[in-house]
Amino acid sequence: MTLALGCIADDYTGASDLANTLTRCGLRTVQTIGVPSDDLALPEVDAVVVSLKSRSIEAGLAVSRSRAAEKWLRDRGADHVLFKICSTFDSTDAGNIGPVMDALRADSGDAIVLVTPAFPETGRTVYQGNLFVGSVPLNESPLKDHPLNPMHDSNLVRVLARQSRTKIGMVELAVLTRGPDAVRARLAELGGKGFGAVIVDAVFDRDLETIGAVALDHRLSVGASGIGLGLARALVASGRVKSNAPNAVAGAPVGGPAACLAGSCSQATLQQIASAEAVMPVLRLDPAQVVAGKDEVRRALAWAGERLARGPILIASSSTPDQVAALQSRHGRDATGHAIEQAMADIAEGLVQSGVRRLVVAGGETSGAVVDRLRIPGFLVGEEIAAGVPVLRAVGAAGGDMLLALKSGNFGGTEFFSDALKLMR
Repeated sequence: MTLALGCIADDYTGASDLANTLTRCGLRTVQTIGVPSDDLALPEVDAVVVSLKSRSIEAGLAVSRSRAAEKWLRDRGADHVLFKICSTFDSTDAGNIGPVMDALRADSGDAIVLVTPAFPETGRTVYQGNLFVGSVPLNESPLKDHPLNPMHDSNLVRVLARQSRTKIGMVELAVLTRGPDAVRARLAELGGKGFGAVIVDAVFDRDLETIGAVALDHRLSVGASGIGLGLARALVASGRVKSNAPNAVAGAPVGGPAACLAGSCSQATLQQIASAEAVMPVLRLDPAQVVAGKDEVRRALAWAGERLARGPILIASSSTPDQVAALQSRHGRDATGHAIEQAMADIAEGLVQSGVRRLVVAGGETSGAVVDRLRIPGFLVGEEIAAGVPVLRAVGAAGGDMLLALKSGNFGGTEFFSDALKLMR
């Protein structure tokens, strides 16, 4: 296998988002869970997205896992590697974007790295180095209240400078709009002054295409799925990849019981849960009881067992930001998050043991915990449910054929759960 593009994603839903984007742009794409074992049979593809659960772990561990993923991708011919991060730049001042970027940059030999979380299609734009969510700066949006990685500074030059050992510069929109050569000249100027990374403005898709064309001059880039779009279009335009991505999930229906799990506390997911109550049974877990022990998991599985034969169900641990903050103040942030993630993984495992083969999961950390527990090594990428969220068909799963959807908390419309199940047959 010789890859046109290798990707390392710092969480599982972000990996699905990126894999979906690459597939839509014509690249045959596989998403793996962790660094694949040598005996995992993968089809001939243009791109592999290695999914890590490294966004919120200790920085040194995130670096070592990311370096192992990069080596696997380079060994399979990937000349360019994208380190895929969240489009809201989720990262504390201790990392993990900066430390991982520094390590991968050193391994790649690049003098300077292009960085942008922009993805205009999903309302994420960067202007004058500041990240916007829709029409407001990140630090004024509801996304500032992420329970693990709250983001209270929209200026990405400052944010990344607090994490990285290198100087952080900026490529302004006024430079970008003059085309790839103007960007290359700006990078050469900044590189000569000792800058090792640059935040690149992007407001429209055509900006991403310019960034992608320039990024392919280098061995490493950092950003959200938008830069993946730019890279993929540049690869197709250059003739290095033929646009021929099939619908990898097409095939025999999986059928059987279906279930949804929601662990995200985003406003979008809370609205989606409320909407789902009109069309399917919904059980809202008591987060305090989840942290206290296993009784809430047993209650959820008993509740599900009485209903699965009649149609899809939804089990949610999602709470409002105020409720999450109160719980964290009593039990600690890390302990609270771990308890809820593991409870959702316990529930997913029990559901699959009960015959569920179609599973929709909302929330990046929840998705990571669920997929790890189910020991699914990889996915083929299929039809798009909503921007950034494809149907995934499990590859090499011990439990046999399964369809999943892994949704970042902020993605999807109000009817997301119903929309997903319609495409997961």
